[in-house]
Amino acid sequence: MKINFASNIIFSLVCMTVYFPVMAQEQSDTTNEITLNEIVISATRWKQESKNIPSKIISISLKESAIQNPQTAADLLGLSGKVFIQKSQQGGGSPMIRGFATNRLIYTVDGVRMNTAIFRGGNIQNVISLDPFAIEKTEVMFGPSSVIYGSDAIGGTMSFQTLTPQLSNDKKELITGTAVTRYETANNEKTAHLNVGVGWKKFGMISSFSSNDFGDLKMGSHGPDEYLRKVFAMRQNGSDVIVANENPEIQRPSGYSQMNLMQKFLYKPSDKWEIQYGFHYSETSEYARYDRHLRFKNNIPRYGEWDYGPQKWMMNNINITHSGATSLYDEMTIRLAEQFFEESRISRNFNKPDRETRVEKVNAFSANLDFIKTIDTKNQLFYGLEWVVNDVNSTGINEDVINNTSSPGPSRYPQSNWSSYGIYLLDQYKISGKFLVQGAIRYNRYNLNAVFDTSFYPFPFTKAKLNHGAVTGSLGFVYRPTNSWMMNMNLSTAFRSPNVDDIGKVFDSEPGAVTVPNPNLKAEYAYNIDLGIARIFGKSVKLDLTGYYTTLKHAMVRRNYKLNGLDSIMYDGVFSQVQAIQNAAAAHVYGVQAGLEVKLPNGFGFFSDFNFQVGEEELDDGTTSPLRHAAPWFGISRITYKKNGLNLEFYAMYSGKRKFSDMPEEEKGKTEMYAIDKNGNPWSPGWYTLNFKVMYPFMNHLSVSGGVENITDQRYRPYSSGIVAPGRNLVLSLKATF
Repeated sequence: MKINFASNIIFSLVCMTVYFPVMAQEQSDTTNEITLNEIVISATRWKQESKNIPSKIISISLKESAIQNPQTAADLLGLSGKVFIQKSQQGGGSPMIRGFATNRLIYTVDGVRMNTAIFRGGNIQNVISLDPFAIEKTEVMFGPSSVIYGSDAIGGTMSFQTLTPQLSNDKKELITGTAVTRYETANNEKTAHLNVGVGWKKFGMISSFSSNDFGDLKMGSHGPDEYLRKVFAMRQNGSDVIVANENPEIQRPSGYSQMNLMQKFLYKPSDKWEIQYGFHYSETSEYARYDRHLRFKNNIPRYGEWDYGPQKWMMNNINITHSGATSLYDEMTIRLAEQFFEESRISRNFNKPDRETRVEKVNAFSANLDFIKTIDTKNQLFYGLEWVVNDVNSTGINEDVINNTSSPGPSRYPQSNWSSYGIYLLDQYKISGKFLVQGAIRYNRYNLNAVFDTSFYPFPFTKAKLNHGAVTGSLGFVYRPTNSWMMNMNLSTAFRSPNVDDIGKVFDSEPGAVTVPNPNLKAEYAYNIDLGIARIFGKSVKLDLTGYYTTLKHAMVRRNYKLNGLDSIMYDGVFSQVQAIQNAAAAHVYGVQAGLEVKLPNGFGFFSDFNFQVGEEELDDGTTSPLRHAAPWFGISRITYKKNGLNLEFYAMYSGKRKFSDMPEEEKGKTEMYAIDKNGNPWSPGWYTLNFKVMYPFMNHLSVSGGVENITDQRYRPYSSGIVAPGRNLVLSLKATF
């Protein structure tokens, strides 16, 4: 069932806006000169100035993203122009950063690790659990960051800071709030958001609620015919039937709904102590995994059903900060968090009665203790401890949809416990006012205990145990010869320990192949170098350029395998090649990230970001294949205008093609997802979109925003995605603040 209370809330919020007082219009925006001034960041766990960080970091504020109206947190990242987003279905969004994705990237929310022991190597959609309306600031740190975050931090770290309660500066309480309604045509989106904050001198709180309802997504009219959805399967009168799609540009089924709640409290008893509690909850409706619905066999749909069950995420976290010079620290932060994750998969073959439901639940507990100590004017130490535990519970249910009976079925994962313990030390030393050196080291211990159920699959083992350690480090330099330019270099290592998904899952990875458990895995290690330069020309042009190279050793990849001496078994009625995750390869990725910013007269500006990466991995026969998560070149270019409160933006998003000869080996078998070239082989065409956005505060507390996305109605599917991107899309949003 869909979560269908958006319409009532939208009506209520619209009614509320008429009561806000009319005040003077916002003053004209001022056009500032471009500088390399410091920006306070938090992706390193500590608030630091960007001039002191040798790694490349970008920041997206709530104000900057407001004009874009991103539907999900994944869209928010994609609109930065520096993160490539893959989608298997509309209810998805899997970031790709520097050739890595999913369990080789770190997600944090208010400093708390979001990654769990079932983050998989395939594409994941956990980032959509975050509410873009409740995200105060988003930061992306590119490259390895295992010293700070431990396992998985290979390609990059995405740090999301949610709305923070505000305190009053006087005896009167401070009341703030925002109400937003939005409608978009490409998927008939109806969204409502409301947040209200109350603050006193020492105590504050904020409440946030969002509701989204997304219909089936419509693609564009100009592009490959292979992307059209000409028929789809549905169940009628107890049977699966093939139905002709009245409009092949409508992707059926792809609609879903979602709701998000957040409640935070802040208590500041003195200037030295601050205590903050946060509660987050997100839940989606069931939604179809669209790419699986595209699979056909002998002109018959492969599946009558293939849905994700409701995706649920809940977090309780407490942050305690103490500021005050002691012998051990100048500032200390304690983060305690409890998270709950639930996801499920529901599948049934076309015109078959057997429905398989696999449910995964993860309870995640974490504790972080972080310190900062200033030794002298030149030297600062950052150090801390981390403890993480994940309990994984996985169950299976087999149902007969005709007889309405059910019985226990095989689970996707073994019943498991995964834990990680780490200690780190980072030293920043300013050799001079122009030159800074940063060195860091971390020791991490990781454990995994899994118990396998052999009543459904005859595994030659019943238990798996891991208990290993990992050492990672980094060495970076920042050089600022003048205020107009800066150079940086960073050498770093990272690791990813095997998790429950790597060691224990059973699933059909592609038609004719089944992945089985492998309890003999070890950690993979990455070695990286970054070189960056940023330069200001005159007072109005800024250019930044970063080159990088990463090599991954003992990479965990899916390869052919044998189970009980057999290289093929019957799985889900199909004779399938046995595969397993193995430490069987090395991978390499290198690339360039470039940015250009130009301040033009009279409120105009120009911004452009371009990303180019090349990746490859070893195959069983010693040859190499393009790395799956190394996206084609992509970028975004914007022309902006800001004056007298009016904010206009015209921009283009674009991506290169991926010919069949450049396709990763594991993608070549997914013909249902790609266009077909003249030789009958799958390939991914390049694409572009032209877009226009506008935002205007016609009252001091009321603003309207909107625009047109994909103006030329291009029909395109971003590389590796299962669903076609939206066609021409009209956006209209109304925002009230108080």
